[in-house]
Amino acid sequence: MLLFEDVLMITRDLGPSGLAGFALGLGCMGMSESYGPSKEAASLDVLHHALDLGVTFRDTADTYGTGHNERLLGRALSDRRDEVVPATKFSIQRRADGSVTGVSGRPEYLKAACDDSLQRLGVDHVDLYYQHCVDLQVPIEDTVGAIADLV
Repeated sequence: MLLFEDVLMITRDLGPSGLAGFALGLGCMGMSESYGPSKEAASLDVLHHALDLGVTFRDTADTYGTGHNERLLGRALSDRRDEVVPATKFSIQRRADGSVTGVSGRPEYLKAACDDSLQRLGVDHVDLYYQHCVDLQVPIEDTVGAIADLV
């Protein structure tokens, strides 16, 4: 039988960068939307407890809770950044009321979105930054090129 402790020993390489993350990660979307009202204290407890257990990979997006999720994650991990592999996404655009207005893979948009995510997370870099939804109006080479520029 595979035990939780055994799962924590399994890592996955994230591309050729040498960055590795535990096979078990924590998706954070539900802490800000989709499953009912957000419970801030409980969410912070979960984020801290998961890290104490060795779960280091965190997945969020600028669209989750219209930025709330990144701010939440930033608060929870501000004093433990070196223990975490944060991942965040861009492309889904929303109004302040949360309504979706579309997707964007435009280089100028994703660069601004990255800056906003870094500010909300309270970090100078994220370990994984990727496109949430493909923008069919923008050649993927343009989007990927802009991501490469950010690196």
